[in-house]
Amino acid sequence: MAVKFERIPYMVVFDEVSAFKDTYGGAIGKVAVEAMHLKPEVPSDTVVVFSHPIGGGAWLPLVSMLARMGVHTIYANTRYRGNDTALIMERATMDFAAVIRDAKERLGYAKVYLGGWSGGGAQSLFYQAEAQDPRVTHTPAGDPYDLVAAKFIPADGVLLLAAHLSRNLTLTEWMDASIEDESRPFERNPQWNIFAPDGPKPPFSADFVAEYRARQIERNRRITAWVKEQLADLKAQGLDNHERCFTVQGTMADPRWVDPAVDPNQRKPNWCMLGDPFVVNDGPVGLARFTTLRSWLSQWSYDDSNADGLRCAARISTPMLVIENGADDACTPSHAARLMAAATRCQIDHHVIDGANHYYFGQPSLAQQAAETVRDWIAGQG
Repeated sequence: MAVKFERIPYMVVFDEVSAFKDTYGGAIGKVAVEAMHLKPEVPSDTVVVFSHPIGGGAWLPLVSMLARMGVHTIYANTRYRGNDTALIMERATMDFAAVIRDAKERLGYAKVYLGGWSGGGAQSLFYQAEAQDPRVTHTPAGDPYDLVAAKFIPADGVLLLAAHLSRNLTLTEWMDASIEDESRPFERNPQWNIFAPDGPKPPFSADFVAEYRARQIERNRRITAWVKEQLADLKAQGLDNHERCFTVQGTMADPRWVDPAVDPNQRKPNWCMLGDPFVVNDGPVGLARFTTLRSWLSQWSYDDSNADGLRCAARISTPMLVIENGADDACTPSHAARLMAAATRCQIDHHVIDGANHYYFGQPSLAQQAAETVRDWIAGQG
């Protein structure tokens, strides 16, 4: 039976010392984080706190469904709501931490579970890793940003819900391996251009996919090397706090979107979570399309990001629920499998929602099934 709940918008404001601003507007030295409290009329001492690096999920089907089932829920945006151009994962996770602390200290919740939806999965893993095994005192660009001193409060469990590996690893798997020169991104090697009329066609061999993956990693590393050169040049000029913005073309050319036999599930071919991958590959909403030097290193660099989901999963020990969507057109089965394999110190429960797409759009019964799984799992934690 559905439970009535109230949506309560609120803000968490905290002080932050920073040499420069990376978001538009607002007072320097203050961070204001928007949050939505979905509060059922049935009292509880437990809450699920969702977040995502760019936020925006307070109205997602699963979030609302949980509240209708009596699960107290908070959705925390970060300061980068809707815009990851200059996003720094360390700062986004500090925002998440502020909302979690507020839920414990002001709202009075005794137990907090991290709602790691999609890209929020790796952010939740990063948060929990820094709560249980704090290490990060600087961003990958070398800017001081002390998560150790912040003393994150460990959560009571992590929910990985249609979660991908992390921004750096997922972007790399989606990069167009036919781009060999970032200064001429539309001159593409037809041998590797999976969208070209005369390019390779599915079914792709295992050898082709393996070489394609290696070329994707090489491309990410070439961009990272260039980024580090640019930062070093700025610092050599005494411009320590200056930035450079750039674009990255070709970021939705994953062979799995063209060939459904690559990392198979129930998704349809020639489709991804953002639509036609051929269009998305160079469209304005592709991952990392517009970025900065510091942001690249923090959220997109294959080797340098502190928010690497696999490395963070290996550092935590907490109960974990993994829900995989059977027809997910963003987070395919290997992502859930690799995250679970990395989380060697966690007690893991794994469920697959047969036929579910990434967002449960048009699938209310499947969203309900996922929400029931979350509700029952939390109840079973005692």
